Amino acid sequence: MLIKFFIKPRKGVLDPQGRAVAENLKSLGFQNIKDVKVGKYIEVYVEENDKEKAVEIAKEMAKKSLVNEIIEDYEFEIVE
Repeated sequence: MLIKFFIKPRKGVLDPQGRAVAENLKSLGFQNIKDVKVGKYIEVYVEENDKEKAVEIAKEMAKKSLVNEIIEDYEFEIVE
């Protein structure tokens, strides 16, 4: 199975990369930009056929390694 992780800075956390992207877009004429968050996208392939077990594995991976829960929010998707 494939686990797709979508990780981004929490609301209120300073995101200098997002700010730089927003300013660049504004300089290119996109004046309606309110905010930009730059995050991470990670794909993890696991040898697991049980979707419920894959969900538990994904949560454990996020907690132990992939996500800093103090400053980041995340979602994941399981693809069979």
